[in-house]
Amino acid sequence: MSAQSTAEWINTKEYQDLNFARKDLVINPAKACQPLGALVCALGVEGCLPFVHGSQGCAAYFRNNLSRHYREPISAVSDSMTEDSAVFGGQKNLIDGMENAYTLYKPKMMAIFTSCMAEVIGDDINAYVDKARLDGVIPEDFPIALAHTPSFKGSHITGYDNMLKGFLQELAKPRNEQELNDRLYVVSGFDPSPANLREIKRLLGKMGVEYTLLPDYSDVVDSPNTGTFEMYPGGTPMNEVVDALNAESFLFLQSYSTSVTRKYLKKENVPLEMISMPMGISNTDRFLMKVSEMTGKAIPAEIDEERGRVVDAATDAHPYIHGKRFALFGDPDVLLGTVNFLLEMGGVPVHIVSTNGTPAFQTEMEELLDSSPYGKSATVYVGKDLWHLRSLLINDPVDMLIGDSHGKYAARDAGIPLVRIGFPITDRVNLHRYPTVGYEGTLNLITMIANAFLDEKDRNSDNAHFELLR
Repeated sequence: MSAQSTAEWINTKEYQDLNFARKDLVINPAKACQPLGALVCALGVEGCLPFVHGSQGCAAYFRNNLSRHYREPISAVSDSMTEDSAVFGGQKNLIDGMENAYTLYKPKMMAIFTSCMAEVIGDDINAYVDKARLDGVIPEDFPIALAHTPSFKGSHITGYDNMLKGFLQELAKPRNEQELNDRLYVVSGFDPSPANLREIKRLLGKMGVEYTLLPDYSDVVDSPNTGTFEMYPGGTPMNEVVDALNAESFLFLQSYSTSVTRKYLKKENVPLEMISMPMGISNTDRFLMKVSEMTGKAIPAEIDEERGRVVDAATDAHPYIHGKRFALFGDPDVLLGTVNFLLEMGGVPVHIVSTNGTPAFQTEMEELLDSSPYGKSATVYVGKDLWHLRSLLINDPVDMLIGDSHGKYAARDAGIPLVRIGFPITDRVNLHRYPTVGYEGTLNLITMIANAFLDEKDRNSDNAHFELLR
């Protein structure tokens, strides 16, 4: 079979059936591994140094991916486990690494999480840290959060969740009903956009809410260029992490990247609520009303005016999105938010692929789709990868693909535009600085998607139809 005939064959329905029949091969999965998510979470606490108990190459991969997405230096260390560590254990690496990191980088705390090698050999990182304290390598009272994050299980959202639970489990003092701090703790979940974190904080501030965003890495991954390097810019204040279990309540904005943490908080008798990401008008309405219900704070007129402007913008852009067919891929919570937005705009989701999705996610997504006449054409694929998605785009075409930068190859093969949402975005600049949550984020989504269609129309128009007005 020639290269040309092979290229034609992979675009056939016959090949798609074979593609979907494969079981023991994954091609370009739309997910990263657990330690990457743990690193993102660790960046969000004041003065915290992320510490990878694993090989130097693993740490370099995580930092490289995050630096390409944020275009910022990402601070993290590893204890450089090698073949000797795989045979004899990584205790010496961890203890020596902690001593060096504490001396050189002077963190207020460390977050230690594992990679594949440490998990395969079964390193007991709790015991290693205890020995380091006993040997005087680090002070007895030096804060350390721990998380087991094997790369061969789960994904980056699992690692984020395990690390967040580690912060609460290792650092927070026990809940005391006589010492509640009257603060609303808000957990965004794995959100790769610092602009989204800032938008949540802005809305909470407009409402006059006493809140803590946990974790808050917005200033760490998007710090100002002042000419002076700061290794630990921003983050959730340490004292607010220590007092987290005394929160009046927790509000989670994602479900599938926070399930372990929510289970731990329930065990500790901490009140909590969980809603979908505030993407789109209706989800933002629910977020603001839930915050108002939990805190007793009114939604100010200024935010009502923001909503009115977005409704006006949605009306203006509606003709360019209504009836268009979409394919989407990404993390479960982001997909739920994005699909909710599309249904509001009359968009028609067709293919929804989530490599790290679960049966519970599939059920929730199908219920959301069934709630709208525009969701009837959609099929949800969990555990599938971007090579599966390519077959779908070729044999059941859509008008647009929504997902991260990895989707550009399938979008090019299918001859459709890609609107970049999710992680990582490595081939466009500054998109992480544009929120996609809240009313301002909804306005950005409307603008990006509608203008992408208009750009495509101009690009493909002949001279007779290349018009000034669209």
